[in-house]
Amino acid sequence: MFRIELTERALEQLIDLRAHDRSRVLDEIEEQLTMEPTRKTRRRKMIRGIVPPWDQMGPLWQLRIGDYRVFYDVLEEEARVLVHRILRKPPDKTTAAVIEENGE
Repeated sequence: MFRIELTERALEQLIDLRAHDRSRVLDEIEEQLTMEPTRKTRRRKMIRGIVPPWDQMGPLWQLRIGDYRVFYDVLEEEARVLVHRILRKPPDKTTAAVIEENGE
């Protein structure tokens, strides 16, 4: 089982969400990332070709939760998932654009 940790920035972004969205995002993070966070699914994937503006410790992973994207690292040897950002992705924007605009 993996322990979930949120960076300070991800925690701030989570707090800024509406209560309903915040609850949904937290539930999905726990459900999707505590057991097999590196298993690719329809909602979970490794992002290639994007260098985020934060310190990345491994491959960049993304969890899709409706209009929101959760960007995270998986530290296998520590059984830990580090959530870096929780960002809203409008349908007209690319993942790269959303990270660039809101990543820092």
